[in-house]
Amino acid sequence: MFTGQQLALAEAVLDACREAGLRIAVAESCTGGLIAGCLTAVSGSSDVVERGFVTYTNEAKQEVLGVPKTLLARHGAVSEPVARAMAEGALGNSPADLGVAVTGVAGPTGGTAEKPVGLVHFACARKGVEILSEHHQFDGGRDDVRAQSVTAALKLLRCIVG
Repeated sequence: MFTGQQLALAEAVLDACREAGLRIAVAESCTGGLIAGCLTAVSGSSDVVERGFVTYTNEAKQEVLGVPKTLLARHGAVSEPVARAMAEGALGNSPADLGVAVTGVAGPTGGTAEKPVGLVHFACARKGVEILSEHHQFDGGRDDVRAQSVTAALKLLRCIVG
């Protein structure tokens, strides 16, 4: 299900969080729970992984994470501002210390000239620290985009933990 590299990265994130006394909340759209799934594939992850939110629709992003409707209308779900709002929403709707978010176009449909298939935005929020965000244009089919998104999200988490 997950590659050895992904599981090793998840274990490194979990170990770093344990050492720093941090808990994680995950807010996922295009990955549909795969990031939380990868983290929880590691035995003992329950002391770090606090909760996960799968917010696939705009309505779910608004209702569950508090992403403003105006932000979604102005920028679209696949955007840096929405990824940042999702990460902040994960923190604001949980007792976690870290919130990681992902939103993108996994394909094969749904892409546009401005937001092609494979475009994925990420954000990671930590209490008291500036939000990290990035985006990637991944190649491959739907499964490839989602798998690459899991790895990128774990790397971003690893960066914010320090």
